[in-house]
Amino acid sequence: MSVQVWTYIMVGLTFSIYIGIAIWSKAKSTKEFYVAGGGVSPWANGMATAADWMSAASFISMAGLISFMGYDGSVYLMGWTGGYVLLALLLAPYLRKFGKFTVPDFIGDRYYSKTARIVAVVCTLLVSFTYVSGQMRGVGVVFSRFLQVDITTGVIIGMIIVLFYAVMGGMKGITYTQVAQYCVLIFAFMVPAIFISFQMTGNVIPQLGMGGTLDNGTYLLDALDGLSTELGFHEYTTGSKSMIDVFAISLALMVGTAGLPHVIVRFFTVKRVKDARKSAGIALLLIAILYTTAPAVAVFSRINLINTVSEQPYKEMPSWFSNWEDTGLLKFEDKNQDGVIQYVADAQINELTVDRDIMVLANPEIANLPAWVIALVAAGGLAAALSTAAGLLLVISSAVSHDLIKKVVKPHLTEKEELWYARLASVFAVLVAAYFGINPPGFVAAVVALAFGLAASSFFPAIVLGVFYKKMSKEGAISGMVVGILLMCFYILKFKFGFFDGGLEAVAGLTTEWWFDISPEGFGSVAMLVNFIVAIGVHWIVKKPAPEEIQQLVETIRIPSGVNKPSNH
Repeated sequence: MSVQVWTYIMVGLTFSIYIGIAIWSKAKSTKEFYVAGGGVSPWANGMATAADWMSAASFISMAGLISFMGYDGSVYLMGWTGGYVLLALLLAPYLRKFGKFTVPDFIGDRYYSKTARIVAVVCTLLVSFTYVSGQMRGVGVVFSRFLQVDITTGVIIGMIIVLFYAVMGGMKGITYTQVAQYCVLIFAFMVPAIFISFQMTGNVIPQLGMGGTLDNGTYLLDALDGLSTELGFHEYTTGSKSMIDVFAISLALMVGTAGLPHVIVRFFTVKRVKDARKSAGIALLLIAILYTTAPAVAVFSRINLINTVSEQPYKEMPSWFSNWEDTGLLKFEDKNQDGVIQYVADAQINELTVDRDIMVLANPEIANLPAWVIALVAAGGLAAALSTAAGLLLVISSAVSHDLIKKVVKPHLTEKEELWYARLASVFAVLVAAYFGINPPGFVAAVVALAFGLAASSFFPAIVLGVFYKKMSKEGAISGMVVGILLMCFYILKFKFGFFDGGLEAVAGLTTEWWFDISPEGFGSVAMLVNFIVAIGVHWIVKKPAPEEIQQLVETIRIPSGVNKPSNH
């Protein structure tokens, strides 16, 4: 069977499973809609968290980024993985013990202010819409190549599926759908990695294969370094980024992770604080399977691409090349009219443009793997994108229905009315997400990295101070969040999109005027520090500590479960 037939089978089968789970787990109350009833087991929650966490950026784009950036791409591995550890150890148990539905719920109650809640809702929407636009681009990329439809149609199909199980099942439906999606995406990522590792090095473990040798006895990474320098690229195993930018990006991704509302809400779905800790550990182990494999996939795909296209006649390119050309994500321009592909670092000579987001998806085709493996990767890419998109859409709908309408605009809503508003907000969120998927602001991982910067600059300081500084006042927290998110938005608009005085150079990514030599992807760490400084500074200027009952509440959530309880003996 052809790749397309296999793809229809794989995608149709997995989508049927997702829809079936949504029907089985339909939410009947607001608690089931927002936090799956609060009774999810640690293993199920760990798998759902891993699927929620490993978005299209992890599955599709991260290995593609590393394949082009080499050593510099390690910042994404360090930042995203380290951030999850930070979240699991520092914040998740305390937030679970606080027992609220959403991050704005925590901030609104902890800082005893409707204004704080509204600011948190606005920040949630900014972070979530930025993040979800990357997921929808991933959906469009997969559909446009493997189902032979244009990106717009692909995004619409993906949105209809997500809308169905997000609106019907809420967090309950999403949780159990994400368990299935984790199984699909991890299997889809590992199978081709194992195939290619064995094909290239004779080792079936990709992590070890990356450090193995080729048939001629040359180490794989040495061969890639040689190929890279021959074509004018910098050595794959050496970095070109400044140390300050590497540090800033890693830190922004770490603290951004600990402030992501769609990840934090997962810890509200389990019964006990102990289960939150346990599910965090399980999720970390499940995430590590993909994250330790991604660098190997990046190396394999880069070598295969260079060996396949460099100095080769265009007319002799295999079918996968023309298939990806049809999507517009792979472009050949014969500048010297000799019919041979020149793939080099020099932009004046280079004739091949490769979108980073196709590397993982095209890798099985380049390696000439069986059609069913190629189709499996397509199904895995969709699972990764849709699982995170669903979580984000739920966060958006709960921020609007629960935190804005129920808590601020119409406090006397019945549960049935609130559930109706939540589903209506999901429809609105899907429409906005579809627009961003059709008109994305960049490649998947770059867009997602900006979302982490927004989360770092807004939520992380407010949550940390809310948990560990019991006297922290609402004035300080609100000021810090507003200044942090505005500073981050300004920096993104200036240096990523050419607003203000950035000009066309910034649009093209050529600007050398970054503040402190820190890229937009890393500036969240600076905005986060400014948030802390402003929050604490305003708190000390105002000199109005949190009310005594709030301080007692904070003390309570910091006390481990079981302490000061009477003994049974």
